[in-house]
Order: sequence, then C-alpha cells, then structure tokens
Amino acid sequence: MAAVSLRLGDLVWGKLGRYPPWPGKIVNPPKDLKKPRGKKCFFVKFFGTEDHAWIKVEQLKPYHAHKEEMIKINKGKRFQQAVDAVEEFLRKTKGKDQASSHNSNEEKNRRNSSEERGKQSAAEEKRKASLSEGKLKKGTGEGKKRVSSVSSERGSKSPLKRAQDQSPRKRGRPPKDEKDLTIPESSTVKRVMTGTVAGFKWPPSVSEPVKDSDPHFHHFLLSQTEKPAVCYQAITKKLKVCEEETGSTSIQAADSTAVNGSITPTDKKIGFLGLGLMGSGIVSNLLKMGHTVTVWNRTAEKCDLFIQEGARLGRTPAEVVSTCDITFACVSDPKAAKDLVLGPSGVLQGIRPGKCYVDMSTVDADTVTELAQVIVSRGGRFLEAPVSGNQQLSNDGMLVILAAGDRGLYEDCSSCFQAMGKTSFFLGEVGNAAKMMLIVNMVQGSFMATIAEGLTLAQVTGQSQQTLLDILNQGQLASIFLDQKCQNILQGNFKPDFYLKYIQKDLRLAIALGDSVNHPTPMAAAANEVYKRAKALDQSDNDMSAVYRAYIH
Repeated sequence: MAAVSLRLGDLVWGKLGRYPPWPGKIVNPPKDLKKPRGKKCFFVKFFGTEDHAWIKVEQLKPYHAHKEEMIKINKGKRFQQAVDAVEEFLRKTKGKDQASSHNSNEEKNRRNSSEERGKQSAAEEKRKASLSEGKLKKGTGEGKKRVSSVSSERGSKSPLKRAQDQSPRKRGRPPKDEKDLTIPESSTVKRVMTGTVAGFKWPPSVSEPVKDSDPHFHHFLLSQTEKPAVCYQAITKKLKVCEEETGSTSIQAADSTAVNGSITPTDKKIGFLGLGLMGSGIVSNLLKMGHTVTVWNRTAEKCDLFIQEGARLGRTPAEVVSTCDITFACVSDPKAAKDLVLGPSGVLQGIRPGKCYVDMSTVDADTVTELAQVIVSRGGRFLEAPVSGNQQLSNDGMLVILAAGDRGLYEDCSSCFQAMGKTSFFLGEVGNAAKMMLIVNMVQGSFMATIAEGLTLAQVTGQSQQTLLDILNQGQLASIFLDQKCQNILQGNFKPDFYLKYIQKDLRLAIALGDSVNHPTPMAAAANEVYKRAKALDQSDNDMSAVYRAYIH
C-alpha cells in the first residue's frame, strides 16, 4: 500500500487490533503524554466515544478516501452513530469556514473603505495647507508644522481605529457554537491537562513503564473520583494509572481494541482456576493475547476447549499453583472460594514463598481477608480482583477489574488485566475490592428489579412495554444494560449472561455489609426479596432479568 501523508487535524480511519476501523481525528495529545518510541504514530481522538490513543501510521487511512469501503463492511449501530458524528462535524466545520470567509471579505472591504477615506482626508489637508501658505506667507513654517502635526495625528489614529476594528472582541471572534465544531476531548484528557492531580509521572519512575505493559500505551495519574462514564463500545486500549489522595490507583484501558492485538504478554506462567461464565471468557482472552496458561476446573470437560486453544491442563488446584507464577481463580461464592484454597489438593498446598494468588471471585470482605492471611502466612503474595461485567463483556475483554492487596502483584498482572478488561482499579488494602464489588452489584441488582417492576406495571395498566423501552432509551437512563435486559424480557429469552442466583447472593452480602456498619439498605433489601421469589420459581440458573417472572406469577 502506498504511503499516505497525514497531518494534525486530518480525519482518519484507525485500525485497532482485531476490531474494525473506526473514524477519528488526529489531534494534539495532552502536553505531558509522551509519544511512544519506535514507529511513527499519531494521537487520534475517536468519534462517538470517550476514547483516544497513539495509533501507528500504517494503521491509519484517510477518512474520505475510504469512507464508502468502511461503511460497506461495518453495519453496527455504534459504528453508524460514529460516522454520523463525523458528518455532523464536517457540516459544522463547513459552516464555520463559510462564516469565516464572509467575515474576511467584509473586513477587507471595510479596510479598503477606511484607506480610501484616509487618502481623501490627506488630500483635503494638503489643499487646505496650500491655501494657508498663499494667504499667510509669514507663517509658512508654522503652517507646515501644523499641517504635519495634524496629518501625523490623523495618520496614527487611522491604524489604531483599524486595529480596534480587527480586535478579537469585535472581529474574528469564533461563533458561539464553536465548541460544537470540534471533537470534545474525553474527560480523562481534560483532567490531565487541567492538573486535577498533583502531577504526572510514570510508575514506578519517570523512565520506567509499568511491567509487561504495551509499549505503545502509557500510564498517567488521574483522580479516581472523577472517572469518566464507562463506554461499553470503546475504541482504544490505553493504560492509565489513576491515583487519588487515599492511595487508591487504577490501571485503566480506555478500551479493549488497540491493545488486543499488541499486548506484550508477561513471561510469567499463568494459572487459572474456574471456567464458568466469567472465567471462560477471561482465559480465552489471556490465550489470544499470548499468555502461557494452565487451567483447572471442577468439571474437567470444560477444560477441553482451552486445551485445544493452547492451554495446559492442571490436575488439581495445588498442581496449578505449584507450577505457575501467578494463579487466578474465579468461582461462585464464599464457600467455593474457601474450599478451593483450603480443601484437599487446594491452592494452599501449592503455595510456597514467591507464589502469587489472585482471587477474582465476588465474595465478602471477611472471606477474602481470611484467604489473604493464609496465603501470606505460607510466604505467598495475594491480590483480590473481583470483576464487574457479564459473560459478553468477559468474552470481549471488556471487564472492569477492582483490585486490592499486594500492589507489586497488581502491577505484575498488568498484561493479564489488559487482556481481560477495559479498566482496572487498585483500591488499597485487602477487603476494599470486595466491599466495592458488592456495592456495585447491589446497585445493578436493584436497578434490574426496578426495570422488571416498571415493565410489568406498564403491562397491567395497558401500556406498551416496547414503547416504555423506547422512551427509556431516549432518556437519561439509556444504557447497554437497560436495553439488553429489557430485550431479554420482551423476547422471553433468559439465557444466562449473569446468573440470577449470583446477583441475589451479592445483594444478600451487600445487605450484610450494611448491617455490619449499621447502615440501612432498604432498597437492596426489597430487591433481594423479589429475587428470592424468582429463585423459588426455579429461575436461579436463568439470567438476572428473569426476576421479571417474580412479578407475573
């Protein structure tokens, strides 16, 4: 392919790993975000997203030249919205250029008119001076001086007046809607540029990137309390390390695409225990990104698919831990998490000094604290890292990872977290991630119950459930979660993406967390009762959206 000359401000298609090309614009990066070494690349802000990344020049194509080609091969709704955003940007830019051209012509005419008036004024002064010279010969010298003075005053006034006419306060001021004519920077970039945190540095030092990270994506400080909203269909995967005053940090990937295809996998041997809805997607992505993975599952047949993809088989949890450097586990509940570590041939039997264990299960803080203590007592290193998401997000490598415990181990897991997730947060000491995960799932479970309640109320009052969904999708509640779960209900499709029994478990644990600090959780308690009724109606192994059936029976 012939080389294409690109420059700042150009509209482009950015090729990001295994994902389709996406429309974007070449923009200036934040001043403290260093350009990666190696091949030539540009900083691209993508339309229809909150995302941006350094993209190699060979992965970029001019927008207009390849527009028809890209539209033919990409039919997704989000993609079309991004293309629409580009076209709207072009229309507004064209309008701005026309307005600027009109203003320029008007200013030129005004300037010419002013110069003409100046010439006429000078001619008039010269004529008056000649008359004065004829009548007042005695004062010729003074007359010349006076004329010269007047002419000087007028000559100096005219340029000043022209300068005032051209002042930005009167001329050339951008239209009021100029802010709409450019792609808005993501809130992440804005915070870096405005200095919402104390500084900008590379962990663990200015010159050293986080271990095992993709060299094309960089880490920088943000305030965790000002994180941008999650974008489920993101376009870049750029690592950012976020740190707030409490010491909590995050390695955030704005999205899964750019790195999924250019991750530098760790050379450490990875183990994974538990191949359920979430674990299966995680292992698949670890393998795709080049990690060496040994798997184990209580039901051994689930390992077969991953063995075919290149994974190694571990006969017991203890064997996996003893042969791997870092072992991840993702199981269903506190009892399963304890049995996995403390049971026969369990994790603890394989732990020796230097071995690392990362528990990704959603459990209570007491359980994870107990597991951390026994692992560390054997010389091991421990990190809790429960994940927020569902089966689809797990398959897409778009999970949100909440980690706490051994900070060094968190950084050692960098390439693994890049492969499996879009964002990961480090929340400090063991137990914090468990608490945060329960709060997140409490909100999600309560929201799901409210959706089901609203749809059934619409039905019994003679309102269209589809119309209700259409209205919600046009309002502030619009989200991928809302749309998918409502579609499940309308279609009667409750194939599990997040088991109902597990969201009820998380609600129960969240209520207990509230009780432990004497904090009321009446909304979660009410939602929990609805899920308990759904379980009594044999909906445990269906998707959480099956809570709808608790309202119609």
